[in-house]
Amino acid sequence: MFKKIFVLALVVVMMATALVGCGATEEEEGLSMAMVTDVGGVNDQSFNQSAWEGHQRAEKELGFNVSYLESNQDADYHPNMETLMGAGNDLIWGIGFKMGDTILEAANNNPDQKFAIIDYAYGDDAPDNIVGVLFKEQEPSFLVGYIAGKMTETGKVGFVGGMEFPVIHRFQYGFLAGVAHADPSVEVFVQYADSFVDAAIGKAITKQMYLDGADIVFHAAGGVGDGVIAAALEEDKWAIGVDRDQNDLAPDNVLTSAMKRVDNAIFNVAEMLKEGNFPGGETVVIGLAEGGVGIAPTSDKHVPADLLAEVAELEKKIIAGDIVVPYSEETFEASR
Repeated sequence: MFKKIFVLALVVVMMATALVGCGATEEEEGLSMAMVTDVGGVNDQSFNQSAWEGHQRAEKELGFNVSYLESNQDADYHPNMETLMGAGNDLIWGIGFKMGDTILEAANNNPDQKFAIIDYAYGDDAPDNIVGVLFKEQEPSFLVGYIAGKMTETGKVGFVGGMEFPVIHRFQYGFLAGVAHADPSVEVFVQYADSFVDAAIGKAITKQMYLDGADIVFHAAGGVGDGVIAAALEEDKWAIGVDRDQNDLAPDNVLTSAMKRVDNAIFNVAEMLKEGNFPGGETVVIGLAEGGVGIAPTSDKHVPADLLAEVAELEKKIIAGDIVVPYSEETFEASR
């Protein structure tokens, strides 16, 4: 009798162990998602970092296995993509429009692999295994431009861009329109760094803008923006951050930030993938109405409450279509 009871108990333990092991295997084999960063690395305090935060949220809330590979130069895009495909990821992200050609080639050569890219659209010819994500960067840029136009004490503000591409033009012309909406007499200095990583150039450009009389400088320049914020800190002037809430980089000198919620976009696509609704072949466009852009929550530290109330009203008008924010030189000139 004792032997029978012992054997029965042993069988129960073995079955329980097998079930636990099976559950662990299924957990380990959950959906996986990875990203190739743009130049600047995952800790750029901006674009790439926001993308990685979206992956981390998908890991925490959706159970994804997540990883990334950093690109130090454009030549890294292709081998990084190959490595992530070889690792068996269900979804691979390219973080930045500069990877557009690399991802298109990979998608065409690997039709069973799913891809997504930030800041790029393939239009009607998009393969079914790619989703492109675009943002209305001009909308939060208009709002921070309005703040700059209202808060400048010198009547001069600045914009530092990374490289001249449509994405950065949307930041530039949205900002110009916002400043003009606040006060058409305010002068705006505009200069591009021809880089997204050279903080020293960003610092030098910004210091010159301050010498020329600007007291607020907005950047849309990735790692170059670290130099913009460093200059603001050294000169005790205002900087306006981008992509993430960058107030933590200089709490007394970052006035506000034009946030671009790359993290939310990545999480949302991951959620669609998990639910079996991956929007392959489509372009997802995200603006204020979709909660994908906006101004930083720390804006109330330095921006007066009455001005933030005005900004909130402008936001409502943009969402309603009563204000259409320009996104290029042509649309800006047409709006004047």
